Amino acid sequence: MASNPKNVGILAMEIYFPPTCIQQETLEAHDGVSTGKYTIGLGQDCMAFCSEVEDVISMSLTAVTSLLEKYGIDPTQIGRLEVGSETVIDKSKSIKTFLMQIFEESGNTDIEGVDSTNACYGGTAALFNCVNWVESSSWDGRYGLVVCTDSAVYAEGPARPTGGAAAIAMLIGTDAPIAFESKFRASHMAHAYDFYKPNLASEYPVVDGKLSQTCYLMALDSCYKRFCHKYEKLEGKQFSIADADYFVFHSPYNKLVQKSFARLVFNDVVRNASSVDEVAKEKLAPFTSLTGDESYQSRDLEKASQQVAKSLYDEKVQPTTLIPKQVGNMYTASLYAAFASLLHNKNSSLADQRVIMFSYGSGLSATMFSFHLREGQHPFSLSNIAKVMNVGEKLKSRHELPPGKFVEIMQLMEHRYGAKDFVTSKDATLLPPGTYYLTECDSKYRRFYAKKTGESTESAPVANGH
Repeated sequence: MASNPKNVGILAMEIYFPPTCIQQETLEAHDGVSTGKYTIGLGQDCMAFCSEVEDVISMSLTAVTSLLEKYGIDPTQIGRLEVGSETVIDKSKSIKTFLMQIFEESGNTDIEGVDSTNACYGGTAALFNCVNWVESSSWDGRYGLVVCTDSAVYAEGPARPTGGAAAIAMLIGTDAPIAFESKFRASHMAHAYDFYKPNLASEYPVVDGKLSQTCYLMALDSCYKRFCHKYEKLEGKQFSIADADYFVFHSPYNKLVQKSFARLVFNDVVRNASSVDEVAKEKLAPFTSLTGDESYQSRDLEKASQQVAKSLYDEKVQPTTLIPKQVGNMYTASLYAAFASLLHNKNSSLADQRVIMFSYGSGLSATMFSFHLREGQHPFSLSNIAKVMNVGEKLKSRHELPPGKFVEIMQLMEHRYGAKDFVTSKDATLLPPGTYYLTECDSKYRRFYAKKTGESTESAPVANGH
């Protein structure tokens, strides 16, 4: 075990999202809204959702098992497991404990960590915990494992198309191809009621959409200013957008990502960064005298900054948007699914690049941090991570459901939320082999899962730890 671990970060990744999805265009027609409201207005193409046999536990069981198998990781080599999620299955028992079934089989019950919860930020908190553990004197030389798993669902109405679902598993260790530049990290934490889930009888959140967007942009400004300040202090030179190759944002919907990057361009103009060209200065100069609050409400600024930022956006952000646009809002998994999109699209040209990550969770917590990428050594190489995740194939092999079926599933899930004593259809026909699924919840609220084996639908039952 190295006394001073080098290049601590992400060694391997796996992503899982439900094979059931609905096209946003189809949903627009079904909801009777104007054409383009979800596709252009929100910037979304498609939305994944859990059917009655899938939930955050089954998705995370699938992602973790798949990561261990595909990278040939011995389960006894995991020393810390942290889960980030805001989808509450139980108010006391962590999702992490369900995942322990995978490790108990190999006799490894010596695994630290539990769940982190704060809206979409939980995954980042879990990731920091694991990285800090590897960098600390408590580290025992084993790997850390981080899981982000969420199912985002909304009541019928304008917020419903901003749903989605996914689980991501990340292996943490030293000499990683995706290494933290831990000196460069800036947070903004505050108290706000922009999105929260106080009603324990319902899965649906209380959302103040306008406030949520303002909180997000305000946190982004705050983190970016502090990030630049820390960079300047440590490097002795100014930081601007030009100093990073890619920017990855938490993505509730793509339109907000477009606005966010434009906001960073505006910040650079206000800070008078040397990399800003004259055209941008000229176009955005009229807005530099606005107060913070005025600038968040200004439609003209929003429009002008997005126009100015367009070519930079296409180069530095667009490659990160594939999965969030295709799957939807994955809460804790969103940011890392956007990063997975970048690996999928650009893995052969990412060595020695810097990627800036922005994580936001309502209520509110936000951090901007930085990765330095290196090709790495097989199996922990950028090209192999992209190959293992196999994003293109996973997106292609999904099943589009008609709106009527989608609504029917949403109603069933709503009815079943917090319920006990039910058996699911156990219909795993749409699930790829190796996927876990929910079979029943007994009279004591205990949940049981099975794993789809081979091409057929027979399955190996998985007890709830007994």
